[in-house]
Amino acid sequence: MSVVPPAPAEVGTELPGLAGVRVTRTLLALFAGASGDHNPVHIDPDAARAAGLDDVIAHGMLSMALLGRLLASWVPVQDLLSFKVRFSAPTPVHAVLRCTARVTAIDGDEGVRRARLSLTVRIEDGPVTVRGEAFVRLPGARL
Repeated sequence: MSVVPPAPAEVGTELPGLAGVRVTRTLLALFAGASGDHNPVHIDPDAARAAGLDDVIAHGMLSMALLGRLLASWVPVQDLLSFKVRFSAPTPVHAVLRCTARVTAIDGDEGVRRARLSLTVRIEDGPVTVRGEAFVRLPGARL
């Protein structure tokens, strides 16, 4: 994946979103293997139902990984200064996700510009499942 050089960022700038990510059982199994998180509520429908769910749900960290992918498509990973999220709703299997990011502030320290971004993962036609915030260094941007 190549990094798209950030346009001159200003408060309100929307990053190109990441949309249409379908949560499939295959994706959950692959993420379980890659992350080492084999919690049965993510991969075993019977265990999910025993826990009071209708079916398996996505790993919260899968949503965070998708947001990380969105950020890394805008700035190089080394320019990601901080990244945090709060999980607000479960993501069911078969959900289609849309990840978005918007610049909420720009500041500078020691001549380097930084942007604060508001992050969201939403189920298409459904609730927000993750809200977060990231700080990035704007590459090549000096005050």
